[in-house]
Amino acid sequence: MRRIHFALVAGVSCGLLLLAMSCGGGGSTSVTPTPPSSTPNTVAITVYGGPSTVVAELNGVYVSVEVCAPGTSTCVTVPDVLLDTGSTGLRLLSDQVSSLGLVNVTSGGLTLTNCVTYLDNSYNWGPVATADVKMAGEVASSVPIQIIAEADYPYAAAPASCGGTADNSVDTLLANGILGVSFAQQDCGSVCESNPDAGPYYACNSTSCSGATVSVGQQVQNPVGLFSTDSNGVVLTLPMVPAGGAVSASGTLTFGIGTQSDNGLGSAVVLTPDDNGFFSTMFNGTTTANAFIDSGSSLLYFLQPATSGLTECTGVNAGLYCSTESLTATNTGSNGQTSSVPFSVESADVLLSSNNDVFSDLAGTGDNAQLGPYFDWGMPFFFGRSVFVDIEGQSATGTATVGPFWAY
Repeated sequence: MRRIHFALVAGVSCGLLLLAMSCGGGGSTSVTPTPPSSTPNTVAITVYGGPSTVVAELNGVYVSVEVCAPGTSTCVTVPDVLLDTGSTGLRLLSDQVSSLGLVNVTSGGLTLTNCVTYLDNSYNWGPVATADVKMAGEVASSVPIQIIAEADYPYAAAPASCGGTADNSVDTLLANGILGVSFAQQDCGSVCESNPDAGPYYACNSTSCSGATVSVGQQVQNPVGLFSTDSNGVVLTLPMVPAGGAVSASGTLTFGIGTQSDNGLGSAVVLTPDDNGFFSTMFNGTTTANAFIDSGSSLLYFLQPATSGLTECTGVNAGLYCSTESLTATNTGSNGQTSSVPFSVESADVLLSSNNDVFSDLAGTGDNAQLGPYFDWGMPFFFGRSVFVDIEGQSATGTATVGPFWAY
């Protein structure tokens, strides 16, 4: 059995995306360029069917993360953490870090608990705790992370407002956690500091939870932005995957943009998002305003114009496309920069009848009650290129644009 994942964070407080630059504050602030670094800054990433022995993930991209009790050498390395450019923060299944004795963050004497929801109608629920996060030679100290609760979580259950299906085990999350490396530094920003009903945070005891205000510093954070070096963003680099798919693919996650010889922008086109975190995509004469790049999404998602020639699958693969087409779309950032992107679509019925779990040409329909029509450049977009994600308020050598931005 396979599962199609759609990990983009659903809007709770800041427009439609929690990664919207208006949430973190300072998306347009001018800052001094990050100085060059000589820190080891690259880790391996793998795209494959994932760690579950029950359900295979399609196009799941995974990385290992070392987590430590703050200020100590008591550490564990958590493998198979889903790498997600569509969300913010490190979220780990509780059984992966139970040996560390991490201390929960409190609010008014109660446990600060986080509910993050995704557009595939799933959610993660669990307390916020602090940990040191280490990857390659990079270290972020005392980072607020989320501990995704199992059934024995000793506090109240997720409130109805959390909604959807709980991804609280390896067989539902299809990972041991999620590393959100979007261009937002926090998952809610200044809005959650003043309005307890605006954000995804609750103060809980064993029987009940209520909405909580939470300072920016206590919110779940993008750990990359807290590294002492190479902290302005990430680069995901993956090889091309052949038509028909592959069992797996290996690539690299590089920290920093323009900070070392291995992470320069080169000729990459820089696209800035609008205030809701989107650029636009024109495909076959139709422009979709809500477009984004999301490594947590298994597919390319978009609505087909009537003249595109695409047909939808029926039966078990309904909602996916069952055509074989070579196509082109044009992306335009709010900065006016444009990029023409050729891509291919293969019949999902054909692809999913194979034993492969990694596909560069798998696509489905992109329409949602919250977003309306959208164009999601999911994992197939990442194959055969380097994709840069620059964090809000951070600059990068090689461009005058201050983050947030995508580039490729």
